[in-house]
Amino acid sequence: MRNLDQILKHNREFVEGKKYEQYLTDKFPDRKMVIVTCMDTRLTELLHRAMNIGNGDAKIIKNAGGIITQPFGNIMRSVLVAIYELQAYEVFIIGHHGCGMSGLDPERVVGNMIKRGVSEDTIATLQHSGIDMMRWLAGIQDVRKSVENSVSIVRNHPLLPPGIPVHGLVIHPETGELELVTSGYGEEAGQQ
Repeated sequence: MRNLDQILKHNREFVEGKKYEQYLTDKFPDRKMVIVTCMDTRLTELLHRAMNIGNGDAKIIKNAGGIITQPFGNIMRSVLVAIYELQAYEVFIIGHHGCGMSGLDPERVVGNMIKRGVSEDTIATLQHSGIDMMRWLAGIQDVRKSVENSVSIVRNHPLLPPGIPVHGLVIHPETGELELVTSGYGEEAGQQ
């Protein structure tokens, strides 16, 4: 059975059996926190368990690497919406060891795009339009430095309200152990 068919079959049973009732909550995070983390499949449930987060406790934003690269990109916009509209008062940036973005080779990614049907003309057009594909697809070299950079973007954002703690952590994707990179509380803010 195809993935979509399996999902829809399960969903009918889930709804008919009212299994959703245990997950009922509202759109506001109970623990008033927003988390930016990686889309790595190993973190799907592990991160929640390692941080003791239940359904409805936090806004969780996921992307490749759990990184914020642009102060006015989609990830930062989501952080600000969580703060200003959804009552989040604390930000956690959480990277992880063994990330697929570590050492990602942009040339290999572009090669895979071409193998899967994206024309070389499209790639050339994008590059001539000012899009640096190699920079855009570059991986991270050091997870701690990546977390520090993302924390810095959030902490120094001109639209971040004063007093919002922004923390940086790294999680081990097998054990769930959390390593503090930087705390956003009081005098510790900005220090390792």
